[in-house]
Amino acid sequence: MTTPQLYHCLRSTDADRTIAFLTALGFTEKLVFRDPEDPTIVHHAQFQWRDHGGLMLGSVRGDEEETAPWFRPGASVCNLVVPSDEQVDEVLRRGVEAGGRVAAEPSEPPHGGRTAGLLDHDGNYWNIDSYPGE
Repeated sequence: MTTPQLYHCLRSTDADRTIAFLTALGFTEKLVFRDPEDPTIVHHAQFQWRDHGGLMLGSVRGDEEETAPWFRPGASVCNLVVPSDEQVDEVLRRGVEAGGRVAAEPSEPPHGGRTAGLLDHDGNYWNIDSYPGE
C-alpha cells in the first residue's frame, strides 16, 4: 500500500458518528487519537481510502482556528472514486444505511462513469464517482 500524499480534512460535531459513517463508506481506520480526559473528543484521526487516498478529521474544538470558514462542519466536499459503476450504488446504499442523506441520485454524466451524492450528519457532501479522471 502506498502512503497517501494528499489528505482531505474536516471537522466533526460528532466524531464517533463520522467514524462510523466513514467506515460504512469503505474507509479504513489508520489512527484515532482521543482526548484522554474526554474520549468523545478526537484530536486527530487518519483514514485510508482505497490504495492512495487519505482523510484526516478532528472534533470541533471551538478554538480560534475554527473561525475560518473552511473549518466549519458541513463546509466540505469530497470526491470518492470507486472501481465500478455498480460500486457507486453500493457505497451510496451503505452511506444511507449509516445515516447519510441522498443529495444527488445516481446518474451518468456526459464525460463518463456513474455518480451520486450523499450528505453526512454535519452536511458535508460526498460525491461517489466511478469516473477516475484523466
